[in-house]
This record gives sequence, C-alpha cells and structure tokens, in this order.
Amino acid sequence: MFKLIHTLLAATMATSLSASAYAAHAARDSGQVKNVVLVHGAFADGAGWRRVYDELTVRGYRVFIVQNPLTSLADDVKATKRVLDRQDGPVILVGHSWGGTVITEAGVHDKVAGLVYVSALAPDAGETTAQQYEGFAPTPEFVIETGNDGYGFIKPASFKAGFAHDASDDDAAFLRDSQVPINMSVFGAVLTNAAWRAKPSWAVIATEDRAFDQAMLIHMAERINARITYVSASHAVFMTQPKVVADTIERAAKDAARREK
Repeated sequence: MFKLIHTLLAATMATSLSASAYAAHAARDSGQVKNVVLVHGAFADGAGWRRVYDELTVRGYRVFIVQNPLTSLADDVKATKRVLDRQDGPVILVGHSWGGTVITEAGVHDKVAGLVYVSALAPDAGETTAQQYEGFAPTPEFVIETGNDGYGFIKPASFKAGFAHDASDDDAAFLRDSQVPINMSVFGAVLTNAAWRAKPSWAVIATEDRAFDQAMLIHMAERINARITYVSASHAVFMTQPKVVADTIERAAKDAARREK
C-alpha cells in the first residue's frame, strides 16, 4: 500500500512541474536561447527594466536583472558575472547606456550567446568609455552634477528633458527622484575585453536620445557590426518603448540559437 501511495505521489509531483521549468528544460534540449540578462545604466537601477521583463516573460523567456552598484567598472562586471554564472544555458546579455560598457567587458562569459545594446556605449578593448564621446556633439540638456565625493547625478531641473522626455510626468519624476549616482571615475576605466568582437550584436538606437549625440550611437553600433533597430524614443527607451526593445532581444535570441546549431 505504501509503495502504491509513493508511486502515485511521485506521479502527481511530476505532472505538477511548472510550465516555466518545462519550458526551460525544452529550451536546453532544442538549443534555443531562452535566458536573458538585463544590465541597467548610470543614474538608474534594475527596476526600470520592468516593462521589458514583462514583455519577455510572457513570451516564455527567463529574465534576470543585474543590480549594478555603479561604483566601478570592475564592480559592475562582477555583479553581472554573478548573474551569468547562475544561468542554466546560453544567454542574451543586454545593456542600456553605461550598461553597454559593462556587457562589453562581461560578455566574454562562456554562457553569453549574443549582446544587445540599448542606446548603449560600446568601447573596444584598450579604450575608455570617455573616449567614445570624443569628436561628437555635446548634449546640453543632459546635465550631470558631480559631488565632492566624485559621484554624479543628473540635474533634477533638466532630468525629464535630458533623460526621459517621452515618459509621463509621473514616471519621469520617479526616475529623477530614485536616481542611483555613479562614480564618475568609471568613465576613465580601460576595458580589457570587447565581447562584441567575438559575439554577435544587436542595437536599439533611440532617435530622440538626448544623452548621446545621435551620430555617436550610430558610429558605435556600426563599428561593432550590430543589427540596428531605430525607434523614436528618449534615452529612457527601455521604459517608454519596451515592446521594441523586447522584440529586438527576441530576434537576437532566435538568431543566436541558429548560429549555435
């Protein structure tokens, strides 16, 4: 009798496996890329990815969000690698803004199958992030105020205009008032790796981005040979155009899976 109950219980537990667990198992067997890791940029945290997260999870992707400390490039890369280490299969690694520098360095991780740059920086090995701005137009509405300790915030009075002009007033105010300051010295850190030299890359360029000169974004995306998607949006494109961003990530996941076969 006990053996029968044990057998029935085991069968019941087997059939109660979650759909997400089954999907992850099926993805590994089929060679699909179903894991996505999202890396935020400066002055923000991972909560800004919520709408992209929702778009992707409903499509069956397993999405993980890095919380960068924004204290140094090395610290942000370590935070990203910790999340990558936990993945159970190939990953699409996504970075916004400063997060592009982070994924460029961290993306050499052996689980990374592809990179997506969302209005993001893309230095080369041996370069600094600050060098990417050289020769391009200034962005007068994107004003950074740096404190005596070397950490920077976006000037509150011009935050919406410079960072999120297409967001609602409420969303822009929340982003402004929940800013995570960045150690401005990170922009002088020299990269050791450039993952885009070995990994396929995609880019979403916000055509109304006021944090970067548009020519700078295009130059970086073309240099890394990224497949580019253009969308009318501010620097907060990850929040205001989540479907476009999610569509690009999904395209990267499908294309990367085909490359791995």
